[in-house]
Amino acid sequence: MDGQIWFLTRSLQLSSFQAYKLRVTHLYQLKQHSILVSVGQDEEGINPLVKVWNTDKRDSGNPLCTRIFPAIPGNKPTEVSCLSVHENLNFMAIGFTDGSVVLTKGDITRDRHSKTMTLHEGTCPITGLAFRQQGKVTHLFIATLEKVHCYTLSVKEYPKVELDSHGCALRCSALTDPSQDSQFIVAGDDCVYLYQPDERGPCFAFDGQKVLAHWHRGYLLLLTKDTKSPNKPEFGSRDSTPSEKQILTIYDLDNKFIAYSASFDYVIDVLAEWGSFYVLTQNGKMFVLQEKDTQTKLEMLFKKNLFVMAINLAKSQHLDSDGLSEIFRQYGDHLYIKGDHDGAIQQYIRTIGKLEPSYVIRKFLDAQRIHNLTAYLQALHRQSLANADHTTLLLNCYTKLKDSSKLEEFIKSSESEVHFDVEIAIKVLRQAGYHSHAVFLAERHQHHEWYLKIQLEDLKNYQEALRYIGRLPFEQAESNMKRYGKTLMHHVPDGTTLLLKGLCTDYQPSRDTADRDSLDRSLAMANKANSEEFIPVFANNPRELKAFLEHMIEVEPFSSHGVYDTLLELRLQDWAHEQDPERKKVLQGAALSLLRSDNTVFDKALVLCQMHNFKEGVLYLYEKGKLYQQIMHYHMQNEEYSKVVEACKRYGDQEVCLWEQALAYFARKEEDCKAYMSEVLQHIDQHNLMPPLLVVQTLAHNSTATLSVIKDYLINKLQRESQQIEDDERKIRQYREETAHLRTEIQELRSSAKIFQKTKCSMCNSPLELPSVHFLCSHSFHQHCFESYAESEAECPTCTPENRKVMDMLRAQDQKRDLHDHFTRQLRCSNDGFSVVADYFGRGVFNKLTLVTDPPGGRAGPGSLETDLQRDLLVHTKRNP
Repeated sequence: MDGQIWFLTRSLQLSSFQAYKLRVTHLYQLKQHSILVSVGQDEEGINPLVKVWNTDKRDSGNPLCTRIFPAIPGNKPTEVSCLSVHENLNFMAIGFTDGSVVLTKGDITRDRHSKTMTLHEGTCPITGLAFRQQGKVTHLFIATLEKVHCYTLSVKEYPKVELDSHGCALRCSALTDPSQDSQFIVAGDDCVYLYQPDERGPCFAFDGQKVLAHWHRGYLLLLTKDTKSPNKPEFGSRDSTPSEKQILTIYDLDNKFIAYSASFDYVIDVLAEWGSFYVLTQNGKMFVLQEKDTQTKLEMLFKKNLFVMAINLAKSQHLDSDGLSEIFRQYGDHLYIKGDHDGAIQQYIRTIGKLEPSYVIRKFLDAQRIHNLTAYLQALHRQSLANADHTTLLLNCYTKLKDSSKLEEFIKSSESEVHFDVEIAIKVLRQAGYHSHAVFLAERHQHHEWYLKIQLEDLKNYQEALRYIGRLPFEQAESNMKRYGKTLMHHVPDGTTLLLKGLCTDYQPSRDTADRDSLDRSLAMANKANSEEFIPVFANNPRELKAFLEHMIEVEPFSSHGVYDTLLELRLQDWAHEQDPERKKVLQGAALSLLRSDNTVFDKALVLCQMHNFKEGVLYLYEKGKLYQQIMHYHMQNEEYSKVVEACKRYGDQEVCLWEQALAYFARKEEDCKAYMSEVLQHIDQHNLMPPLLVVQTLAHNSTATLSVIKDYLINKLQRESQQIEDDERKIRQYREETAHLRTEIQELRSSAKIFQKTKCSMCNSPLELPSVHFLCSHSFHQHCFESYAESEAECPTCTPENRKVMDMLRAQDQKRDLHDHFTRQLRCSNDGFSVVADYFGRGVFNKLTLVTDPPGGRAGPGSLETDLQRDLLVHTKRNP
């Protein structure tokens, strides 16, 4: 060549620059940097020069040459055989034909920052070099015609490992991508070997004399000599003249197929760029091999029914899950058509999550393929993508196959492996008659309602159901006892009653010892159900209900009223049906004790006692409710005459009308009740409870009551009335005399002078001395005594307390004159309304009383004398009653 380096753009535009004066022998373009390393000659002889170019920078229009140094191992001129540069620009290796390798360490673009040394020496020419970077460890693979070596450059001593005892020809080695673990490829004539830094890896038996080996994007490109007839038509060549042929083969090692194979004329080199292979032949032609897109590749494989290869290809191309699922579906359809149902179902399983399950299920609904359908449904559940219908179908498959082992394995899988709707599974198993399996599933997954429903309705195992409820938490135990309590009470009354006792007092689930130790006692104490809500459970079990209620009031004395009312009803029923007098007396005391506990509802208790004709209870409740008239009526209805009179004596003070009702009751009786009537009349007479006329009218209704019955009553009444008349007449005469006397005194005070003849002071009883103070009331005082004790200059100190009492009485009467409601109430409740009216007349309710007081300043006005006289009259009246 002429020493030029040519650049070819993607649009196939050529450009060049003069790099060497004579020729260019080797080029190495880094992938991650705009650095080009070349080896060539500027003069004749063996004197190779290494030049480092920066293609981004220009020097007179050409790439900038950043470094030039001779490529000579030691002092011996030797031809360069191969070249390799590390992507981090810190290492460059040059191989020579004499078997030596020169390593440049440091910045290869500058002389000052790099160091060159001879790394390897040998006798066989170097045929291949490659750097491998794995983390922080750097290796250098060296291939010769006879051996393969590996140096560790990240270690100071550069340790060497001999990987194999046979090598390869020039340009027959390459390094794979990191996806292939950056293995070193050595293409021998018999096999292609892959190497790790410390050992040889797999090999591929590709025959033929290798001319070129290259790796790009997962493809291994091998150029071998064509050993067949040289007259084979060449690829892309119109020249039919015989010439040396070479076969270019591209292998996909991952998927294990040949992606391309064709013969070419003598190939100078194969370049990989822009996603394509560029084949440069000796006759000056360049061929482009463009990779087909993934979909086209897959379609080609589908046409050939190479589904396994298509799947591997799709995975290597990182096809998305939807694309892979479609391949699995087509593969499954292909196997299904061929009759390989087992293989087909395996492919359909791989479509789960993408392909609609019904597509597969419809194909395997035939009874002969039920085991395939079972396998698919199992996989569907394992991926938690099954719905209720799928669970139902799978369990039906198990039951039809009668595969109990699979069924148990399915339902007894660990909770972390449960991928189905447990409730649906329980329903299907129950419907199919697998009750034990359904019970196991319900218990394990805590579907309490289903467990109890199967135990009670299907297995009729009432004892086990009761035991299970006793192990549940409080809320669930309470709800299930409300739901199934009647059924359990019918079949297991004692156990059910015992459980309800615990549930309504201090419920604690019956657990193992370890669980019981960990139970939170503070929470357990708060778990108490409402005992009244469970009373309907005992509808047909009165004996158990009575035991339950008696336990509740013993443990919880403040139970609800409903508990006490129901227990009262039960005790009254037992009392009503008991024939033994002793036992009946005990039951009577028990019922009364409930009534006296004040925990029953009055109205309900009264109705119960009346229904069962429980006399003692009825009377107790009447008395408790202060229904004294009801007590009277009760005795009247039972014609208990003595009890009627006794009730009047006992409660007559609270309700006076009881005596009137008793008299009316005895008056209506035709039999001889004279003794009782006499007793009633005697009490009425003593306490003046009825007017005589009303008594006579009441007794007039009794045909057996003669005048002798009321003779004593009337005589006593008339005598007292006569005595009262005499007393009243005497008081009238007395009051008239006192009034006349007072009027005389007033007239004397008005018309004649008052002579004060008092010789002693009314305060200190000492002889009076002037100055002295005299009052019309005939009291006289020393002036100094009067001033010391008098509260007012116009009032006598001796008469002031009495006068003040009288004045207070007058004011009180004045204040009470307008209390009409009080007057009306007194009039209504009094037995003698006339006396009440007379009392209010005496208080001045029906007239207006005006008190005239002294005018301000103490000066006597025109009416001052009359005012004083009135005051004195009041004082005198109070002092002389």
